Amino acid sequence: MSEQLIIFDTTLRDGEQSPGASMTKEEKIRIAKQLEKLGVDVIEAGFAAASPGDFAAIKAIAETVKNSTVCSLARANENDVRKAGEAISPAARGRVHTFIATSPIHMKNKLRMNEDQVVEAAVKAVKLALEYTADVEFSAEDAVRSEMDFLVRVFEAVIAAGAKTINVPDTVGYSIPALWGERMRQLIERVSGSNKVIWSTHCHNDLGMAVANSLAAVMGGARQVECTINGLGERAGNASLEEIVMAVKTRRDVFNLDTRIDTTQIMATSKLVSTITGYPVQPNKAVVGANAFSHESGIHQDGVLKHRETYEIMRAEDIGLSTNKIVLGKLSGRNAFRQRVQELGIPVESETELNAAFARFKDLADRKSEIFDEDIQALFSDEAMTHEKEFYQFISLSQASETGERPHSRVVFAEDGKEIVSEGQGNGPVDATVHAIEAQVNSGAELLLFSVNAITTGTESQGEVTMRLSKGGRIVNGTGADPDIVVASAKAYLSALNKLHSKVEKINPQASGTV
Repeated sequence: MSEQLIIFDTTLRDGEQSPGASMTKEEKIRIAKQLEKLGVDVIEAGFAAASPGDFAAIKAIAETVKNSTVCSLARANENDVRKAGEAISPAARGRVHTFIATSPIHMKNKLRMNEDQVVEAAVKAVKLALEYTADVEFSAEDAVRSEMDFLVRVFEAVIAAGAKTINVPDTVGYSIPALWGERMRQLIERVSGSNKVIWSTHCHNDLGMAVANSLAAVMGGARQVECTINGLGERAGNASLEEIVMAVKTRRDVFNLDTRIDTTQIMATSKLVSTITGYPVQPNKAVVGANAFSHESGIHQDGVLKHRETYEIMRAEDIGLSTNKIVLGKLSGRNAFRQRVQELGIPVESETELNAAFARFKDLADRKSEIFDEDIQALFSDEAMTHEKEFYQFISLSQASETGERPHSRVVFAEDGKEIVSEGQGNGPVDATVHAIEAQVNSGAELLLFSVNAITTGTESQGEVTMRLSKGGRIVNGTGADPDIVVASAKAYLSALNKLHSKVEKINPQASGTV
């Protein structure tokens, strides 16, 4: 008999700590619904004490999600725990996840507390959380650099206090698999009452080993893995949910574990998180990257054609990719479009939303002969769907670039409904386009990131552009997609400006603490 591996997704909390990835309440709810559809066991919806906005988002998710446990993070203090407990109160299944640092460097330099004080705070937080829910998780922040004897002491104390899940985090991504797996084994062996709790791990990717460390912990006895969609997270990110799940599924001979994850929803979830946060997925990313099921080598192509398993250990269909990528064209009707949207698992809230997306589809089909699944998913990005409501709206663009001449761009866009025509020059067509927009907007923002990805294959592919802007300590990501990469860049820049202009609250979780 195989055991179940609990999948704890922290995209909405730890993933949101990525620069510019903070979300509105509505965006968080949309992702939470998709995580529930994916089959995630625990959704860490946020950090309730971080701000009134995050508190409201967690509470709204708790009211909406029925089939997954909804969790809020809380530092080991009364205010945080009570905020977390109140936020998850409407949930069918709610969890409070409280933490405190246990490494000497954190206790001395950050907490300014001794070991006795840390243990006392941890126990008090767990007991307080039990006033709101029987499902309490405790994390020892920076466990990777904590002394083993002290970890044993803290864990025994919080288990005696009533914690049901014990999480061992590699907060700074410092460990390596052999050591991390052994640390998990030793803790389970040494901690009194270890058989009464679920052991969990939460690994960061600073040395590129978050997934490997997480799986080593599973081999060492952990039965919960904390992870994020696309490996999103602060610094170098977290363990990638899709990689953890597909490793366990593909190597069932090694792990002998099952998950509740519906793997056919992986691609839809990956794309949704990417479009909302503005973080594109690198083409060679494991499982969900554009090249994950592509074969360029002639030897590989020949082998796959003769027998798929010669070079493919997973099927594209298993993660929700269609084997027939070309699905629609300009002669396709509304019903065919609706059916493909449903097959792709794209959530559509209303007929109005579907009709608007269909209009965008027809416009794209006039410029692109073959419409791929990824093109359809891009039509449902937040930038595409909210275009009509935004302060800045792209209308048209013309640009000229010639070898030996300085590129020139003419951009037409709307500012609060008023049409503006602006021109600019630059080192290239994209630079000229940004200068043209800024000539009228004068945002004063600093461009931190300019990233381009092809949504599909071939020179006819839509380009997906991400622009990251910073102003006054606020960081935002804007995305845009179009077969013309310069147009996509203009859309992305205006999208980022809209987020800077928006008064809708987005959380700045970097100031809240971490696990």
